[in-house]
Amino acid sequence: MKVRAAVARAGQGLSIENCELAEPGEQEVRVKVEATGICHTDLIALSGNLGTPLPAVLGHEGVGRIEASGPGVTGFSTGQRVLMSFGACGGCSSCQRAEPAYCHQAMTLNLAGTRLDGSSPVQGENGEPLTGHFFAQSSFATHCIARTTNLVALPDDIPAEHLAPLACSAQTGLSSVVTLLRPAAGSRLAVFGCGTVGLSAVIAARNLGCKVIVAIDRNPDRLALAKELGATHLLQGDMEALKAQFKDIGPVHNVFDTTGVPALIALGMASLLPQGKVLLAGVSPTGTELKVDLQAMVFGGRSLAGTIEGNANPRDFIPDMVHWYREGKLPLDRLVRCYDFEQIDQAVEDLRSGAVVKPVLRMATSH
Repeated sequence: MKVRAAVARAGQGLSIENCELAEPGEQEVRVKVEATGICHTDLIALSGNLGTPLPAVLGHEGVGRIEASGPGVTGFSTGQRVLMSFGACGGCSSCQRAEPAYCHQAMTLNLAGTRLDGSSPVQGENGEPLTGHFFAQSSFATHCIARTTNLVALPDDIPAEHLAPLACSAQTGLSSVVTLLRPAAGSRLAVFGCGTVGLSAVIAARNLGCKVIVAIDRNPDRLALAKELGATHLLQGDMEALKAQFKDIGPVHNVFDTTGVPALIALGMASLLPQGKVLLAGVSPTGTELKVDLQAMVFGGRSLAGTIEGNANPRDFIPDMVHWYREGKLPLDRLVRCYDFEQIDQAVEDLRSGAVVKPVLRMATSH
């Protein structure tokens, strides 16, 4: 069928074009997209630094309704509203342990942006090959093909633009704190980087009763928002200034880094209390190295770890986030700014510049 999709081309940015979408295959559905978030991962893919073959249809925080189902689909029906999270095969040992973030086929389904057989459900109007299964969805489009393994059923009464970040960025920040760091009430946590992931971590820390919540960012507007969302200390400046500010605050139990900047990560390691942990969610360039004082780690029982999606299992964690949203504990409206699909270039530019925390595209005007 004919659809409209934002096609990313090397060195050319994004252009909304007519494309052809194949019928859903085995365990796939066709989704009419209501809204989709734009994430820094999309920007990295657009730059060519993620290895995703261009030209491509990107987008991986889609909300929509199922229009058609392929063979073998169970548990979902036509007309059902769903959130499309990251892709997973559903059959490997990681998926069987409910750890889909570490699916053995994750690189193929998410970054390579193909089905497991290497095919793409999207092609250009004139048959041009396109990468069209990014994160098993490619939701920068009016319609897309998604695997049932990355679908989570949604309620009908919550705005699509507030649900979209739950697919990736908000899920990563919240689950990293709730599932992995699990700070005790009254503890001290620092968040490096105040994008959607970092601010979601601030919200989680506040909800869990952390006494000290340190937020670091270069953007004063984002720091101000972090304070409104629960941060108790706001830090900015060069490394020497940050070290001095941290010294005044004192050591922390946990550090959550979304920047991928080695100097900041090293600062986090140096700021840990005994048995503290630094958790990394930022994507550093391939080959980036970090100098660590191993003796301080051993004698202090400190640890350093990485995470994808906060180790979340979307089928379990997304309903929890929806519950927090309903209780007023997850103010996603404070993070989101909406754009019409045709404004995708402006939305991307605003994300790059820091003018907006979480841009979300609304697709209705393009149907």
